Amino acid sequence: MSTALTLFEKIWRDHVVLEEEGEALVRVDLALIHEGSFHAFRVLDKTGRGVARPMQVYAFADHYVPSTGRERGMAGIPDPALREMVTLLENNAARFDIRLFGLDDERQGILHVVPPELGMTQPGLVIVGQDSHSCTHGALGAWALGAGASEMTHVLATQTAWLRKPKTMRVTLEGALPPGVTAKDVILAVIAKIGAGGANEHVVEYAGSAVRALSMEARMTVCNMSVEAGARSGLVAPDDTTCAYLEGKPYAPRDGAWRDALAYWKTLASDAGARFDREVTVNAAELAPMVTWGISPEHAAPVTGVVPHPDTAPDAVKRAEYATALEYMGLAPGTPLSTIKVDRVFIGSCTNGRIEDLRAAAGIARRGRVVVPSWIVPGSMSVKRQAEREGLAEVFRGAGFEWRDPGCSLCSSYNGDELKPGERSASTSNRNFRGRQGPGARTHLVSPAMAAAAALTGRLTDVRELMGS
Repeated sequence: MSTALTLFEKIWRDHVVLEEEGEALVRVDLALIHEGSFHAFRVLDKTGRGVARPMQVYAFADHYVPSTGRERGMAGIPDPALREMVTLLENNAARFDIRLFGLDDERQGILHVVPPELGMTQPGLVIVGQDSHSCTHGALGAWALGAGASEMTHVLATQTAWLRKPKTMRVTLEGALPPGVTAKDVILAVIAKIGAGGANEHVVEYAGSAVRALSMEARMTVCNMSVEAGARSGLVAPDDTTCAYLEGKPYAPRDGAWRDALAYWKTLASDAGARFDREVTVNAAELAPMVTWGISPEHAAPVTGVVPHPDTAPDAVKRAEYATALEYMGLAPGTPLSTIKVDRVFIGSCTNGRIEDLRAAAGIARRGRVVVPSWIVPGSMSVKRQAEREGLAEVFRGAGFEWRDPGCSLCSSYNGDELKPGERSASTSNRNFRGRQGPGARTHLVSPAMAAAAALTGRLTDVRELMGS
């Protein structure tokens, strides 16, 4: 009798080359790199190694490119150090015949946005990306994980990776999401429930009726932030939604290969009776729009709530953590979250820079005008062009938003886009760590619709207040 396997265990089984001393050599199907890859290429040059399979490596200019001045090309990057980073990526990609989605490419964008929209990301693949949010790609049923410089060097040189087999966790979300509640609220609620380290050393599979009802882009948002709970990866089993999303995309299989792929993808589901190391259940019908109040995605609560008092923390360590967070954020316990004023709004990132996110934000933006500086940064040039075709860009401009070019922008603040010390933002990005959006910057994570509502009111606002206006 065969053993019941989880989705992750099936992918692991199909990719392990050999096992040795608690680790496995795993075959890597796709490697995704950005400007920070110069460390890996420097080691390759030093050791006389090349790139083993350049056709399975894709490069993206996203972290260090500006969100303005794109029409000037490389000259539009005012900081010489940043310009050098982008130049290095171009040179390394050219030297090793790696497909680059650079500044002059019509499909340029974030490395967690472009591959799915082009059909590179497919169920059953092992994908290693040079960024912690590579877990985004798990939304399509791939096992995707981030890698550091030394790990990526090994991947580039061998198209394999030495990995320890992670534990498994299933997060089951049942019920219909209430109006105004989105995928961003779902994942913030999950992280608040299990904690920033609640999924350490685990691959998390998201399941249940609420997950099956999510669009592919919404699933990407959920998987994207799995790492914020400490997870190695996030996964959703492929289904009809996945197949419909991939069909016809430039890098997706075609004709007979498509039929073969569909047959394989249908096997990629956790078997009945498969055992997970941990199970978590969430009632999706009880969720509300979420905001973060502290310096970790775990510090999240319904927008109808208040800033917590450190005394409400579960233990001494958390009490100290809460106190530190409130001091940094400049907030007092008991403050209603919906009264917190913001100085800037950012809508974009690999978490919420897709067309579906911009549609949601535009649905709120058309109800008024911004009262604080607010940026829209599409996740890719494809998203930008589609938003312009649909008239969303005009909606944003008409409401006073700045319409910018694709890149990581204010999510990482490596690129010249940053907040001033003490400035407070409502942001659709994935991290609210201290200094993440600039030294001394204060970040509140929200959904695209919630961010748009904050832009119109100048404060954290329950988007449901504007939905009926």
